[in-house]
Amino acid sequence: MGKAFDLVRIVKTAIRVITSPALFFKEMPRTGGFIEPLVFMIVMGLIGGLIQAVFGIAGLQQMNLEMDAISFIMMLTILIVVSGFVAAAIYFIIWKLMGSQESFETAYRCNAYISALIPITAVLNLFPYVNQIVSVFLITLFLVIATVQVHNQPVKKAWLVFGILGLIFMVASIASESALRHLQGTGMDMQENLQELYNINKETNKALLSSIKWQGMK
Repeated sequence: MGKAFDLVRIVKTAIRVITSPALFFKEMPRTGGFIEPLVFMIVMGLIGGLIQAVFGIAGLQQMNLEMDAISFIMMLTILIVVSGFVAAAIYFIIWKLMGSQESFETAYRCNAYISALIPITAVLNLFPYVNQIVSVFLITLFLVIATVQVHNQPVKKAWLVFGILGLIFMVASIASESALRHLQGTGMDMQENLQELYNINKETNKALLSSIKWQGMK
């Protein structure tokens, strides 16, 4: 466990994944247990969460900052662990359908080390729509590289499968971002209208009270 939680080693691994993905996945051990890649994924996820938290505090992006730090870390860690295994299961099925002979552990390790992109995508969150396009492209590119280098599939086949899936996910992400921004705009308009109605009601009540007092004096 101590070896798995070597932060310097984790950072060096992340840099290697990002700068030399083809070589990394070609040399990546197919087995060796789940602990080391799991810890790697958790650290990448926490770094990404920290980046988003800093941006939220600085007011650069919307974020719920009401949660205390310990609760945030615990929730994020659980989310990373669960989503990591779910995503690995999905990729495992896809790679099996493509003809891969590798195990679920290998699929999990591929997915875990692709999480080196999380800090990058966290920074890209500052740029709506650009984030969806660039992030999905990077993840698709790394999945294609892993498919070729680890699962021994042809490049064209890898791009065909993950390119189509990436395009679908990209369109869905952009549509989701657009819908969210529309809802936020509608919510702000509703809030402004409610405030205006409140002000009108307040002035009306004042006028009514003044009229009652005047009638009483009369």
